[in-house]
Amino acid sequence: MKNSPNNLLVTGGAGFIGSNLVLALQEKYPEARLTVIDDFRSGDFKNLRGFRGDVVAQNLATLDWHAQFGEQKFDALFHLASITDTTVHDQFAQVHDNVESFRRLLAFARPNETLIVYASSAATYGAASGVNREGDQAAPANVYAFSKAIMDNLARRGAADDPAWKIVGLRYFNVYGPREAHKGMPASMILHLARQMKEGGRPRIFRDGEQKRDFVYVKDIVQGTLRAQEAGESGIYNLGSGQARTFNELIEILNDSLGTNFEPEYFDNPHAHYQNHTEADLTNVRRSLGYEPEFSLEAGVADYMQWLYPEVRLPV
Repeated sequence: MKNSPNNLLVTGGAGFIGSNLVLALQEKYPEARLTVIDDFRSGDFKNLRGFRGDVVAQNLATLDWHAQFGEQKFDALFHLASITDTTVHDQFAQVHDNVESFRRLLAFARPNETLIVYASSAATYGAASGVNREGDQAAPANVYAFSKAIMDNLARRGAADDPAWKIVGLRYFNVYGPREAHKGMPASMILHLARQMKEGGRPRIFRDGEQKRDFVYVKDIVQGTLRAQEAGESGIYNLGSGQARTFNELIEILNDSLGTNFEPEYFDNPHAHYQNHTEADLTNVRRSLGYEPEFSLEAGVADYMQWLYPEVRLPV
């Protein structure tokens, strides 16, 4: 967007990533009209403290966009709403809510070719053993990932039918950071491990702790999502840190940030389907969107711990 937008909408704006994006948009475009849609099943109003825009409490899977907004035109639609809890195994609920919500959004945006930036997921890659590239075939291991893969299919079809219409999908990797605590169990392992350690307990991780994750700080995710507004054409891009780090490394970093000295407590992994390795290839997103992660895992965890526990001071 070369000119400042006047009217922006974020679905899932009371959620973890959505609220961070909404507040960043408000700061970046103080004169813009901002609207959030959220059904608050997995969002929290507390995440939107300081928000100056409008909130529409609706279920996107049944929302009549034209009845709600009439002929109102938006400069961009950021679609982050979905059932994000991968432990929800109700296949109808996951596919219906995630896919139908996106289908209705596409239908509303199509006549005006409104820019859409939507959240896909690294979960679409399934149990890969190396670097994840956008051209890899989808191999979803759970119904959440399957729903995201179908959303990608719909986005590709819409972009192919109308090349002038920009639809940008972002495959978020393992995101952590402020405003995720309301998620409970689906919140990042970084939050759960930090809480265990802050309360004086040993951090519990799957045996042998050498599983690797592309942990990406939410501030980098927001940066990349904002950059997607300037995409020259439709596309689906990885958004991560570009590095795979082990859980053992993570615990060392948390010890440094919290001033603790805990050894991990290992236990057997009960999950039959588990991603032992996630790692975003950032080649395409760097070239097309100019995205470059600003936070290493060390820097992101330190920043997050200071947000969570302002009283904690790093040792000199």
